[in-house]
Amino acid sequence: MSIRFEKAFYSIPFKGLLLAGGLLLAQPMDASGDLQPRPGDPLPGLTQSQLDRFFAGLDAYQFNLTEEDGLGPIFNQTSCAACHNNPVGGPGSQFVTQFGRLGAKGGFDPLDHLGGGLLQAQSINEDCAEVIPAEANVTTLRVTPGTLAYGLVEAIADADLLAVRDAQAASIRGEARMVLPLEAPAGPERVGRFGWKAQIATVESFSADAALNEMGMTNALLMDEIAPQGDESLIDLCDDVADPEDPPDGASETFVQRVTDFQRYLAPPPQTPRSGMSGELIFEQIGCSACHVPSFMTRDDPALEDAIRNIEIRPYGDFLLHGMGLAGDGIQDGTASGTEIRTPPLWGLRYRNPIWHDGRFSSGSFEDRVTFAIYEHGLLASQGIDTLQAFVALDAQEKSLLIQFLDSLGRVEFDSDGSQLIDWSDVFGSDDGVGIQECFGLPCSPDDVCAIHDVNQDGIVDQDDLPLFVEAFDEAIEDCNDNKHLDVTEIIQFPFLDVNRDGVLDVCGDCFADFDGSGAVEVNDVLTMLGAWGTCGDPCPEDLNADGVVAVDDMLALLALWGDCP
Repeated sequence: MSIRFEKAFYSIPFKGLLLAGGLLLAQPMDASGDLQPRPGDPLPGLTQSQLDRFFAGLDAYQFNLTEEDGLGPIFNQTSCAACHNNPVGGPGSQFVTQFGRLGAKGGFDPLDHLGGGLLQAQSINEDCAEVIPAEANVTTLRVTPGTLAYGLVEAIADADLLAVRDAQAASIRGEARMVLPLEAPAGPERVGRFGWKAQIATVESFSADAALNEMGMTNALLMDEIAPQGDESLIDLCDDVADPEDPPDGASETFVQRVTDFQRYLAPPPQTPRSGMSGELIFEQIGCSACHVPSFMTRDDPALEDAIRNIEIRPYGDFLLHGMGLAGDGIQDGTASGTEIRTPPLWGLRYRNPIWHDGRFSSGSFEDRVTFAIYEHGLLASQGIDTLQAFVALDAQEKSLLIQFLDSLGRVEFDSDGSQLIDWSDVFGSDDGVGIQECFGLPCSPDDVCAIHDVNQDGIVDQDDLPLFVEAFDEAIEDCNDNKHLDVTEIIQFPFLDVNRDGVLDVCGDCFADFDGSGAVEVNDVLTMLGAWGTCGDPCPEDLNADGVVAVDDMLALLALWGDCP
């Protein structure tokens, strides 16, 4: 008698099978849930108008300026996204050079009269090309520091940042750098929170400053061109576009306004699992959280958009200047000394490479880079020495848990292999991570490898997580046998439905158990499998589950496919 597996299984009247003592339900097709945005996504809760502004701003952010658009005369890159590219709007691996002159008695001169202290590495005319002045005796590299969620960071109340400062022990107390927003030169001053020297307080100021200093585009907030090497006579020689070079577009928005919208509405990086890791407790116990403050609430200000107002964020940073001693950059910027660096928020740390203000840690594994950065806190005269000593005192397991927690900052839910895509490797697993199929039905704590799939953090990877997986899944969503259950959720729950792990239900795919090519799986195929029984090499078509052995599991899979091929 020919028994088709699809009839035996899919005629079951309830929506699932009783396996391992519990009822596992195939996921309905209309499931949805609450996922964290991925790096580079817009904030949740934006209105349609705000989303339109976000995507129009994204286009401007990626647009490559030309000379006719106001590029130059000197510049570092032709678009915002050329530097902020991991993801677009976030950090990057682009370096720029800062320089200045340290006097014999310790005074610092940024050499403004020579075009300092940022070297613009490119020019639209060789006559305008810049070099580091011979007078400079201090130089340093700076790496792109973008951290996403700029609008949320701007919306942290100054009073909250000052309260953090005041609560810090004197030995590690940060400095709140007060600056005037470019768009509000009459004041009041605000706490700077952007840039390695906390020199910028608002997203609009950040956009205008980068437009001029990194791309050479004058704008409504910064009207004057930067003179190459400080020589004003070179401006007319090298740039004939009228200033400001950022006029309103057809919708009455300037370039600076467009890219401000995009950055303002960027979502924060994900954190997976969202809470409960033992490593975070260690992070707090050894003193990291005193400066890398875990959370803030944004201002409850009616003038703010609903997606930004009164929102809890977890940046793991205090946005204050801290003395890093010999680990500083040697560049004085306003009230920020050469040893002071703004605490970089750690959200998104997982995908940030290189790290440190000059990008000195770029090779090796994530654990290597982070460990090197932690040790850098212990250099002479650094405010982080005590924390470094506490880290050194941890045992190997505690250090591992701490690194595991730091690796959660920026990790996408269900993304077991770190590709930032949710695909079949996140179902079946790979050398880089365990898939949801292997974790399904298993209890787990936030420290377990399966916690990346327990998105609702109820302590078990189960059918409650499946709607979220479907929402996150980047592959095509199929119901190949039209049984009203998604193939991917059935494959997750019942691995034997896709023995060859190709992402297609075996009842819908090629008849890979028809060894003799007869068009049906029948007795001759059983005999062929029995003839190959035991350990087998490659190729070994009889090894249906590809485990290197022809055994009972392969025979069961063959019987499940019994009958005429699809």
